[in-house]
Amino acid sequence: MSGFFGIASKKECITELFYGTDYHSHLGTNRAGMSTFDVENGKVHLNIHNISNSYFRTKFAGDLEEMKGKLGIGVISDTEPQPVVVNSHLGRFAVVTVARINNVAELTQECLNKNLQFAELSMGSTNATELVALLITQGETIVDGINNVYRKVKGSCSMLVLTEDGIYAARDLYGRTPIVIGKGDHGYAMASENHSFINLGYETCRYVGPGEIVRVTSDGITQMKSPNDKMQICSFLWIYYGYPCVEYEDINNEQMRQRLGYAMGKNDDVEADFVSAIPDSGIGMAQGYAEGRGIPYKSGFLKYTPTWSRSFMPVNQESRQLVAKMKLIPCKKVLEGKDVVFCDDSIVRGTQLRDQVKMLYDCGCKHVHVRISCPPLVYGCKWLNFSASKTEKELITLRVIEELEGGKIQNLAAYQDSTTKEYANMVEMIRKKVGVDTLKFNDLNTVIDAIGLPRERVCLHCFDGNSYGD
Repeated sequence: MSGFFGIASKKECITELFYGTDYHSHLGTNRAGMSTFDVENGKVHLNIHNISNSYFRTKFAGDLEEMKGKLGIGVISDTEPQPVVVNSHLGRFAVVTVARINNVAELTQECLNKNLQFAELSMGSTNATELVALLITQGETIVDGINNVYRKVKGSCSMLVLTEDGIYAARDLYGRTPIVIGKGDHGYAMASENHSFINLGYETCRYVGPGEIVRVTSDGITQMKSPNDKMQICSFLWIYYGYPCVEYEDINNEQMRQRLGYAMGKNDDVEADFVSAIPDSGIGMAQGYAEGRGIPYKSGFLKYTPTWSRSFMPVNQESRQLVAKMKLIPCKKVLEGKDVVFCDDSIVRGTQLRDQVKMLYDCGCKHVHVRISCPPLVYGCKWLNFSASKTEKELITLRVIEELEGGKIQNLAAYQDSTTKEYANMVEMIRKKVGVDTLKFNDLNTVIDAIGLPRERVCLHCFDGNSYGD
Protein backbone atom coordinates (compact mmCIF):
# COMPACT_ATOMS: atom_id res chain seq x y z
CA MET A 1 0.00 0.00 0.00
CA SER A 2 1.01 3.68 -0.21
CA GLY A 3 -0.66 6.98 0.59
CA PHE A 4 -0.54 10.42 -1.03
CA PHE A 5 -1.46 13.99 -0.17
CA GLY A 6 -1.83 17.20 -2.17
CA ILE A 7 -2.44 20.89 -1.49
CA ALA A 8 -3.78 23.62 -3.79
CA SER A 9 -3.62 26.81 -1.75
CA LYS A 10 -3.65 30.58 -2.00
CA LYS A 11 -0.63 30.64 0.33
CA GLU A 12 2.69 28.79 0.59
CA CYS A 13 1.77 25.14 0.96
CA ILE A 14 4.89 23.30 2.16
CA THR A 15 4.06 23.22 5.89
CA GLU A 16 0.61 21.72 5.31
CA LEU A 17 2.03 19.39 2.66
CA PHE A 18 4.69 18.20 5.09
CA TYR A 19 2.25 17.35 7.89
CA GLY A 20 -0.47 16.00 5.61
CA THR A 21 1.94 13.62 3.91
CA ASP A 22 3.38 12.52 7.25
CA TYR A 23 -0.12 11.50 8.37
CA HIS A 24 0.03 8.71 5.76
CA SER A 25 3.11 7.10 7.32
CA HIS A 26 1.15 4.01 8.41
CA LEU A 27 0.58 3.16 4.73
CA GLY A 28 4.20 2.89 3.57
CA THR A 29 7.64 1.95 4.85
CA ASN A 30 10.02 2.35 1.92
CA ARG A 31 10.37 5.79 0.29
CA ALA A 32 8.72 9.17 0.71
CA GLY A 33 8.79 12.31 -1.38
CA MET A 34 7.33 15.77 -1.88
CA SER A 35 7.17 18.10 -4.86
CA THR A 36 5.98 21.71 -5.07
CA PHE A 37 5.32 23.90 -8.10
CA ASP A 38 6.48 27.48 -7.67
CA VAL A 39 4.45 28.86 -10.57
CA GLU A 40 5.55 32.47 -10.05
CA ASN A 41 9.24 31.59 -10.49
CA GLY A 42 8.69 28.67 -12.87
CA LYS A 43 10.38 26.10 -10.60
CA VAL A 44 9.46 22.57 -9.63
CA HIS A 45 11.00 21.42 -6.34
CA LEU A 46 11.53 17.76 -5.53
CA ASN A 47 12.83 15.85 -2.52
CA ILE A 48 12.80 12.08 -2.00
CA HIS A 49 14.23 10.13 0.95
CA ASN A 50 14.53 6.54 2.10
CA ILE A 51 12.38 6.13 5.22
CA SER A 52 12.84 2.39 5.79
CA ASN A 53 14.80 2.99 8.97
CA SER A 54 13.57 6.38 10.15
CA TYR A 55 10.59 8.70 10.42
CA PHE A 56 9.31 10.82 7.55
CA ARG A 57 9.58 14.01 9.62
CA THR A 58 13.23 13.50 10.51
CA LYS A 59 14.17 13.04 6.85
CA PHE A 60 12.28 16.01 5.40
CA ALA A 61 12.46 18.70 8.08
CA GLY A 62 15.59 20.18 6.50
CA ASP A 63 14.00 20.39 3.04
CA LEU A 64 11.11 22.69 3.86
CA GLU A 65 12.75 26.07 3.46
CA GLU A 66 13.71 25.50 -0.18
CA MET A 67 10.35 24.07 -1.29
CA LYS A 68 8.42 27.14 -2.42
CA GLY A 69 5.03 27.13 -4.08
CA LYS A 70 1.29 27.09 -3.48
CA LEU A 71 0.73 23.75 -5.20
CA GLY A 72 2.27 20.55 -3.90
CA ILE A 73 2.00 16.76 -3.71
CA GLY A 74 3.59 14.22 -1.37
CA VAL A 75 3.62 10.46 -0.95
CA ILE A 76 4.57 7.75 1.51
CA SER A 77 5.45 4.82 -0.73
CA ASP A 78 5.72 1.14 0.02
CA THR A 79 7.43 0.61 -3.31
CA GLU A 80 9.41 2.86 -5.65
CA PRO A 81 10.83 6.39 -5.17
CA GLN A 82 8.22 9.08 -5.84
CA PRO A 83 7.23 11.73 -6.96
CA VAL A 84 8.52 11.57 -10.53
CA VAL A 85 9.02 14.91 -12.32
CA VAL A 86 9.04 15.09 -16.13
CA ASN A 87 9.25 17.76 -18.79
CA SER A 88 7.29 16.97 -21.93
CA HIS A 89 5.09 18.46 -24.65
CA LEU A 90 2.44 18.72 -21.88
CA GLY A 91 4.76 20.94 -19.88
CA ARG A 92 6.42 20.09 -16.59
CA PHE A 93 4.49 17.97 -14.17
CA ALA A 94 5.06 15.71 -11.17
CA VAL A 95 3.11 12.57 -10.37
CA VAL A 96 2.56 10.34 -7.34
CA THR A 97 0.69 7.04 -7.43
CA VAL A 98 -0.96 4.47 -5.24
CA ALA A 99 -0.78 1.56 -7.62
CA ARG A 100 -0.13 -2.04 -8.35
CA ILE A 101 0.66 -2.49 -12.04
CA ASN A 102 0.67 -6.14 -13.03
CA ASN A 103 1.85 -5.62 -16.61
CA VAL A 104 4.89 -3.43 -15.91
CA ALA A 105 7.19 -5.51 -18.13
CA GLU A 106 4.80 -5.39 -21.08
CA LEU A 107 4.25 -1.63 -20.80
CA THR A 108 7.97 -0.99 -20.32
CA GLN A 109 8.76 -2.77 -23.56
CA GLU A 110 5.99 -0.89 -25.32
CA CYS A 111 7.54 2.42 -24.23
CA LEU A 112 11.02 1.30 -25.26
CA ASN A 113 9.67 0.32 -28.68
CA LYS A 114 8.50 3.94 -29.03
CA ASN A 115 12.04 5.15 -28.30
CA LEU A 116 11.05 6.40 -24.85
CA GLN A 117 13.59 6.01 -22.08
CA PHE A 118 13.52 5.34 -18.37
CA ALA A 119 15.78 7.41 -16.13
CA GLU A 120 14.90 5.75 -12.85
CA LEU A 121 15.16 2.14 -11.77
CA SER A 122 13.70 0.92 -8.51
CA MET A 123 15.38 -2.15 -7.03
CA GLY A 124 16.60 -3.14 -10.50
CA SER A 125 13.24 -2.86 -12.25
CA THR A 126 11.10 -0.19 -13.84
CA ASN A 127 9.87 2.51 -11.51
CA ALA A 128 6.10 2.08 -11.84
CA THR A 129 5.40 5.76 -11.17
CA GLU A 130 7.82 6.79 -13.92
CA LEU A 131 6.02 4.35 -16.22
CA VAL A 132 2.74 6.09 -15.37
CA ALA A 133 4.36 9.46 -16.14
CA LEU A 134 5.48 8.21 -19.57
CA LEU A 135 2.00 6.89 -20.31
CA ILE A 136 0.60 10.33 -19.41
CA THR A 137 3.02 12.04 -21.83
CA GLN A 138 1.57 9.96 -24.69
CA GLY A 139 -1.70 11.88 -24.41
CA GLU A 140 -2.65 15.13 -26.11
CA THR A 141 -3.56 16.62 -22.73
CA ILE A 142 -3.04 15.63 -19.09
CA VAL A 143 -6.55 14.20 -18.99
CA ASP A 144 -6.00 12.30 -22.23
CA GLY A 145 -2.75 10.97 -20.74
CA ILE A 146 -4.47 9.80 -17.55
CA ASN A 147 -7.09 8.05 -19.67
CA ASN A 148 -4.19 6.35 -21.47
CA VAL A 149 -3.03 5.04 -18.08
CA TYR A 150 -6.54 3.74 -17.44
CA ARG A 151 -6.57 1.97 -20.81
CA LYS A 152 -3.13 0.42 -20.52
CA VAL A 153 -2.64 -0.54 -16.88
CA LYS A 154 -3.70 -3.96 -15.63
CA GLY A 155 -4.14 -3.76 -11.90
CA SER A 156 -4.97 -0.49 -10.19
CA CYS A 157 -3.60 3.03 -10.28
CA SER A 158 -4.76 6.16 -8.45
CA MET A 159 -2.69 9.31 -8.88
CA LEU A 160 -2.14 12.99 -8.21
CA VAL A 161 -0.60 14.95 -11.08
CA LEU A 162 0.94 18.33 -10.18
CA THR A 163 0.93 20.95 -12.96
CA GLU A 164 1.16 24.73 -13.08
CA ASP A 165 -2.60 24.81 -13.73
CA GLY A 166 -3.53 22.82 -10.63
CA ILE A 167 -3.49 19.26 -9.34
CA TYR A 168 -5.28 16.47 -11.19
CA ALA A 169 -6.70 13.84 -8.86
CA ALA A 170 -7.54 10.58 -10.65
CA ARG A 171 -8.90 7.54 -8.85
CA ASP A 172 -8.32 4.08 -10.31
CA LEU A 173 -10.98 2.73 -12.64
CA TYR A 174 -12.76 0.57 -10.08
CA GLY A 175 -12.06 2.77 -7.07
CA ARG A 176 -10.08 0.10 -5.26
CA THR A 177 -8.11 2.84 -3.48
CA PRO A 178 -9.68 6.11 -2.30
CA ILE A 179 -9.15 9.80 -2.94
CA VAL A 180 -10.91 12.31 -0.70
CA ILE A 181 -10.91 16.11 -0.99
CA GLY A 182 -11.10 18.60 1.85
CA LYS A 183 -11.99 22.31 1.70
CA GLY A 184 -10.27 24.93 3.84
CA ASP A 185 -10.09 28.70 4.13
CA HIS A 186 -7.21 28.99 1.64
CA GLY A 187 -7.90 26.16 -0.78
CA TYR A 188 -8.20 22.39 -1.02
CA ALA A 189 -6.43 19.24 0.14
CA MET A 190 -6.47 15.87 -1.61
CA ALA A 191 -5.59 12.70 0.27
CA SER A 192 -5.74 8.95 0.47
CA GLU A 193 -7.14 9.34 3.99
CA ASN A 194 -9.13 12.27 5.31
CA HIS A 195 -7.69 12.27 8.85
CA SER A 196 -4.58 13.80 7.26
CA PHE A 197 -6.18 17.21 6.73
CA ILE A 198 -8.59 17.55 9.67
CA ASN A 199 -6.05 19.19 12.00
CA LEU A 200 -4.93 21.45 9.14
CA GLY A 201 -8.35 23.08 9.03
CA TYR A 202 -9.93 21.23 6.11
CA GLU A 203 -13.32 19.55 6.09
CA THR A 204 -14.22 16.67 3.82
CA CYS A 205 -16.23 18.01 0.89
CA ARG A 206 -15.96 15.33 -1.78
CA TYR A 207 -15.00 11.72 -2.48
CA VAL A 208 -13.54 11.21 -5.95
CA GLY A 209 -15.45 8.43 -7.71
CA PRO A 210 -14.03 5.33 -9.42
CA GLY A 211 -12.30 6.35 -12.65
CA GLU A 212 -13.15 9.99 -12.05
CA ILE A 213 -10.68 12.79 -12.85
CA VAL A 214 -10.89 16.22 -11.24
CA ARG A 215 -8.64 19.27 -11.47
CA VAL A 216 -8.19 21.07 -8.17
CA THR A 217 -7.01 24.66 -7.75
CA SER A 218 -7.16 27.00 -4.78
CA ASP A 219 -10.41 28.36 -6.22
CA GLY A 220 -12.34 25.14 -6.75
CA ILE A 221 -12.79 21.67 -8.20
CA THR A 222 -13.47 21.00 -11.89
CA GLN A 223 -14.64 17.58 -13.05
CA MET A 224 -12.63 16.47 -16.09
CA LYS A 225 -14.05 12.94 -16.35
CA SER A 226 -17.20 11.61 -14.73
CA PRO A 227 -16.98 8.54 -12.46
CA ASN A 228 -17.72 4.99 -13.55
CA ASP A 229 -20.82 3.22 -12.32
CA LYS A 230 -18.97 0.16 -11.03
CA MET A 231 -16.87 0.27 -7.88
CA GLN A 232 -14.72 -2.33 -6.12
CA ILE A 233 -13.25 -0.51 -3.13
CA CYS A 234 -10.94 -2.74 -1.11
CA SER A 235 -12.59 -4.15 2.02
CA PHE A 236 -9.18 -4.38 3.70
CA LEU A 237 -9.06 -0.60 3.91
CA TRP A 238 -11.55 -0.84 6.75
CA ILE A 239 -10.32 -4.12 8.18
CA TYR A 240 -6.60 -3.38 8.35
CA TYR A 241 -4.98 -0.56 6.35
CA GLY A 242 -6.83 2.54 7.44
CA TYR A 243 -6.16 4.75 10.43
CA PRO A 244 -9.04 4.33 12.93
CA CYS A 245 -10.63 7.77 12.49
CA VAL A 246 -10.53 7.68 8.67
CA GLU A 247 -13.68 7.56 6.55
CA TYR A 248 -13.90 5.79 3.22
CA GLU A 249 -17.03 6.49 1.20
CA ASP A 250 -18.30 8.30 4.33
CA ILE A 251 -18.02 5.09 6.40
CA ASN A 252 -15.86 5.43 9.51
CA ASN A 253 -13.11 2.87 10.07
CA GLU A 254 -13.38 2.55 13.84
CA GLN A 255 -17.16 2.23 13.79
CA MET A 256 -16.91 -0.48 11.15
CA ARG A 257 -14.38 -2.41 13.23
CA GLN A 258 -16.55 -2.07 16.32
CA ARG A 259 -19.50 -3.47 14.35
CA LEU A 260 -17.36 -6.48 13.39
CA GLY A 261 -16.49 -7.06 17.04
CA TYR A 262 -20.03 -6.56 18.27
CA ALA A 263 -21.34 -9.17 15.82
CA MET A 264 -18.64 -11.64 16.87
CA GLY A 265 -19.24 -11.05 20.59
CA LYS A 266 -23.02 -11.25 20.29
CA ASN A 267 -22.80 -14.69 18.68
CA ASP A 268 -19.94 -16.13 20.71
CA ASP A 269 -20.37 -18.50 23.64
CA VAL A 270 -16.81 -18.72 24.98
CA GLU A 271 -16.32 -18.05 28.69
CA ALA A 272 -13.62 -15.47 29.39
CA ASP A 273 -12.62 -12.95 32.05
CA PHE A 274 -12.08 -10.13 29.58
CA VAL A 275 -11.35 -9.27 25.96
CA SER A 276 -8.21 -7.60 24.70
CA ALA A 277 -6.68 -6.66 21.34
CA ILE A 278 -3.63 -7.14 19.20
CA PRO A 279 -2.98 -3.41 18.69
CA ASP A 280 -3.61 -1.30 16.77
CA SER A 281 -6.11 -2.55 14.19
CA GLY A 282 -7.64 -5.09 16.57
CA ILE A 283 -8.64 -2.50 19.18
CA GLY A 284 -11.91 -1.37 17.61
CA MET A 285 -13.03 -4.95 17.14
CA ALA A 286 -12.13 -5.84 20.74
CA GLN A 287 -14.15 -2.89 22.06
CA GLY A 288 -17.14 -3.96 19.98
CA TYR A 289 -16.71 -7.56 21.11
CA ALA A 290 -16.73 -6.45 24.77
CA GLU A 291 -20.06 -4.71 24.22
CA GLY A 292 -21.59 -7.58 22.28
CA ARG A 293 -20.39 -10.31 24.64
CA GLY A 294 -20.94 -8.31 27.83
CA ILE A 295 -17.44 -8.75 29.27
CA PRO A 296 -14.81 -6.10 30.14
CA TYR A 297 -12.23 -4.75 27.72
CA LYS A 298 -8.67 -4.60 29.08
CA SER A 299 -5.23 -3.92 27.62
CA GLY A 300 -3.42 -7.26 27.67
CA PHE A 301 -0.92 -6.12 25.04
CA LEU A 302 0.47 -2.61 24.73
CA LYS A 303 2.29 -1.24 21.71
CA TYR A 304 5.59 0.47 22.47
CA THR A 305 5.10 3.73 20.58
CA PRO A 306 8.14 5.91 21.46
CA THR A 307 10.43 4.13 18.98
CA TRP A 308 8.31 1.34 17.48
CA SER A 309 5.34 3.38 16.29
CA ARG A 310 6.06 2.79 12.60
CA SER A 311 6.32 -0.46 10.68
CA PHE A 312 10.09 -0.84 10.26
CA MET A 313 10.55 -4.20 8.56
CA PRO A 314 14.03 -5.69 7.98
CA VAL A 315 14.73 -7.86 4.97
CA ASN A 316 15.07 -11.30 6.51
CA GLN A 317 12.21 -13.15 8.16
CA GLU A 318 14.02 -13.85 11.43
CA SER A 319 14.62 -10.14 12.01
CA ARG A 320 11.05 -9.28 11.01
CA GLN A 321 9.71 -11.69 13.62
CA LEU A 322 11.92 -10.13 16.30
CA VAL A 323 10.73 -6.62 15.35
CA ALA A 324 7.10 -7.73 15.50
CA LYS A 325 7.74 -9.13 18.99
CA MET A 326 9.59 -6.04 20.23
CA LYS A 327 6.73 -3.72 19.28
CA LEU A 328 4.23 -5.42 21.61
CA ILE A 329 4.62 -5.75 25.37
CA PRO A 330 2.29 -8.01 27.38
CA CYS A 331 0.85 -6.84 30.72
CA LYS A 332 1.72 -9.86 32.84
CA LYS A 333 -0.21 -8.85 35.95
CA VAL A 334 -3.35 -8.28 33.86
CA LEU A 335 -3.03 -11.62 32.07
CA GLU A 336 -1.87 -13.93 34.84
CA GLY A 337 -4.37 -16.67 35.63
CA LYS A 338 -7.03 -15.32 33.25
CA ASP A 339 -9.09 -16.67 30.39
CA VAL A 340 -8.74 -14.04 27.67
CA VAL A 341 -10.27 -13.37 24.24
CA PHE A 342 -7.85 -11.60 21.89
CA CYS A 343 -9.14 -9.81 18.78
CA ASP A 344 -7.05 -9.20 15.67
CA ASP A 345 -7.76 -7.98 12.15
CA SER A 346 -6.55 -11.00 10.15
CA ILE A 347 -4.14 -13.92 9.99
CA VAL A 348 -1.70 -13.80 7.07
CA ARG A 349 1.33 -16.04 7.60
CA GLY A 350 0.38 -16.96 11.16
CA THR A 351 3.93 -16.64 12.47
CA GLN A 352 3.40 -13.38 14.37
CA LEU A 353 0.19 -14.60 15.99
CA ARG A 354 1.86 -17.85 17.01
CA ASP A 355 4.67 -15.93 18.72
CA GLN A 356 2.23 -13.53 20.37
CA VAL A 357 0.16 -16.41 21.72
CA LYS A 358 3.28 -18.00 23.21
CA MET A 359 4.02 -14.72 24.99
CA LEU A 360 0.51 -14.77 26.47
CA TYR A 361 0.86 -18.30 27.84
CA ASP A 362 4.33 -17.45 29.16
CA CYS A 363 2.69 -14.58 31.07
CA GLY A 364 0.38 -17.05 32.81
CA CYS A 365 -2.82 -16.93 30.74
CA LYS A 366 -4.97 -19.96 31.53
CA HIS A 367 -6.76 -19.96 28.17
CA VAL A 368 -6.33 -17.85 25.05
CA HIS A 369 -9.18 -17.50 22.56
CA VAL A 370 -8.51 -15.64 19.30
CA ARG A 371 -11.22 -13.92 17.28
CA ILE A 372 -10.47 -12.58 13.81
CA SER A 373 -12.47 -9.71 12.30
CA CYS A 374 -12.57 -11.08 8.74
CA PRO A 375 -12.81 -14.50 7.05
CA PRO A 376 -9.67 -16.53 6.29
CA LEU A 377 -7.55 -15.14 3.43
CA VAL A 378 -7.86 -17.75 0.68
CA TYR A 379 -6.71 -15.76 -2.38
CA GLY A 380 -3.79 -13.42 -2.96
CA CYS A 381 -4.58 -9.79 -3.83
CA LYS A 382 -4.14 -8.77 -7.47
CA TRP A 383 -4.80 -5.04 -7.11
CA LEU A 384 -3.08 -3.72 -4.00
CA ASN A 385 0.37 -4.37 -2.58
CA PHE A 386 -1.12 -6.08 0.47
CA SER A 387 0.34 -9.43 -0.61
CA ALA A 388 2.85 -8.14 -3.17
CA SER A 389 5.80 -9.26 -1.05
CA LYS A 390 4.22 -12.63 -0.31
CA THR A 391 3.55 -15.56 -2.55
CA GLU A 392 0.09 -17.00 -2.13
CA LYS A 393 1.62 -20.13 -0.62
CA GLU A 394 2.90 -18.03 2.29
CA LEU A 395 -0.71 -17.52 3.38
CA ILE A 396 -1.32 -19.90 6.27
CA THR A 397 -4.75 -20.77 4.85
CA LEU A 398 -3.26 -22.04 1.59
CA ARG A 399 -0.51 -23.96 3.34
CA VAL A 400 -3.17 -25.64 5.49
CA ILE A 401 -5.40 -26.35 2.48
CA GLU A 402 -2.45 -27.89 0.67
CA GLU A 403 -1.83 -30.13 3.66
CA LEU A 404 -5.48 -31.11 3.94
CA GLU A 405 -5.73 -31.77 0.20
CA GLY A 406 -2.76 -34.12 0.11
CA GLY A 407 -0.18 -31.73 -1.28
CA LYS A 408 -2.39 -29.79 -3.69
CA ILE A 409 -4.05 -26.38 -3.44
CA GLN A 410 -7.50 -27.18 -4.73
CA ASN A 411 -11.20 -27.21 -3.84
CA LEU A 412 -10.91 -23.59 -2.65
CA ALA A 413 -14.64 -22.88 -2.90
CA ALA A 414 -15.34 -25.40 -0.14
CA TYR A 415 -12.77 -23.80 2.16
CA GLN A 416 -14.19 -20.31 1.80
CA ASP A 417 -17.70 -21.45 2.80
CA SER A 418 -18.04 -21.26 6.59
CA THR A 419 -20.80 -23.93 6.59
CA THR A 420 -18.67 -26.77 5.17
CA LYS A 421 -16.63 -29.46 6.90
CA GLU A 422 -13.65 -28.38 4.81
CA TYR A 423 -13.83 -24.90 6.33
CA ALA A 424 -14.14 -26.35 9.85
CA ASN A 425 -11.12 -28.62 9.27
CA MET A 426 -9.09 -25.68 7.95
CA VAL A 427 -9.87 -23.48 10.95
CA GLU A 428 -9.07 -26.30 13.34
CA MET A 429 -5.68 -26.89 11.73
CA ILE A 430 -4.89 -23.17 11.81
CA ARG A 431 -5.87 -23.16 15.49
CA LYS A 432 -3.40 -25.92 16.23
CA LYS A 433 -0.62 -24.24 14.27
CA VAL A 434 -0.95 -20.91 16.11
CA GLY A 435 -1.47 -22.72 19.43
CA VAL A 436 -4.67 -21.18 20.82
CA ASP A 437 -7.50 -22.80 22.75
CA THR A 438 -10.21 -21.65 20.33
CA LEU A 439 -10.21 -19.73 17.06
CA LYS A 440 -13.08 -18.10 15.18
CA PHE A 441 -13.35 -15.86 12.11
CA ASN A 442 -16.16 -13.53 11.14
CA ASP A 443 -17.98 -14.66 8.01
CA LEU A 444 -18.20 -12.67 4.80
CA ASN A 445 -21.78 -11.49 5.31
CA THR A 446 -20.78 -9.96 8.65
CA VAL A 447 -17.99 -8.01 6.94
CA ILE A 448 -20.35 -6.75 4.24
CA ASP A 449 -22.96 -5.72 6.81
CA ALA A 450 -20.33 -3.94 8.92
CA ILE A 451 -19.06 -1.93 5.95
CA GLY A 452 -22.59 -1.02 4.89
CA LEU A 453 -22.05 -0.76 1.12
CA PRO A 454 -23.79 -3.03 -1.39
CA ARG A 455 -21.78 -6.23 -1.82
CA GLU A 456 -21.14 -5.54 -5.52
CA ARG A 457 -19.38 -2.26 -4.67
CA VAL A 458 -16.76 -3.83 -2.38
CA CYS A 459 -13.77 -5.96 -3.43
CA LEU A 460 -13.80 -9.19 -1.45
CA HIS A 461 -11.48 -11.13 -3.73
CA CYS A 462 -9.04 -12.26 -1.01
CA PHE A 463 -11.92 -14.02 0.74
CA ASP A 464 -14.08 -15.41 -2.07
CA GLY A 465 -12.02 -15.02 -5.27
CA ASN A 466 -14.72 -12.91 -6.93
CA SER A 467 -14.28 -9.44 -8.42
CA TYR A 468 -14.10 -7.76 -11.79
CA GLY A 469 -11.51 -5.77 -13.70
CA ASP A 470 -8.02 -6.66 -14.91
